[in-house]
Amino acid sequence: MTEAEVKIGLGGGCHWCTEAVFQAVAGISKVDQGFISSDPPEDAWSEAVIVTFDPAVLPLEVLIEIHLRTHSSTSAHKMRGKYRSAIYVYDAGTGVKIGRVLHALQRGFDDPLVTKVLTLTAFRSSDERFRNYYLSGPERPFCKTYIDPKLALLRKDYGRVLREQAEAAE
Repeated sequence: MTEAEVKIGLGGGCHWCTEAVFQAVAGISKVDQGFISSDPPEDAWSEAVIVTFDPAVLPLEVLIEIHLRTHSSTSAHKMRGKYRSAIYVYDAGTGVKIGRVLHALQRGFDDPLVTKVLTLTAFRSSDERFRNYYLSGPERPFCKTYIDPKLALLRKDYGRVLREQAEAAE
């Protein structure tokens, strides 16, 4: 991680999907897939990723908008314990900044966002065999059904911020 890079956690859906989405985005140097816990009452482990990114290349606002658009960020569905819609931070200052970004982005959604800004208190990596899930087997039925549509949305709406290899995969 360089001095200019920032780390935040992102959760909302299956971490295989979230990992694949952010591995395709330029300006992100690392995506760690696993489970995140926060302070009570959000202390149960929830699927998520930690992304390391350079805000000079990928503005925080764009990263958060991609996160909101690639999972059910307005749905309080019954799986929210396992798939908590959240942005996890390491410090209060970043949390305040992200709260402002969420407030501004809310205007682009018909329904209220359920995404929370939470403190990242613990992270547990996924088992090695599940990391890089999409990159190691994009032909799997799960990838075709759930991840490919998210990547198609990225190519359509956020092509300007994708890595070159993600664009070439089209």
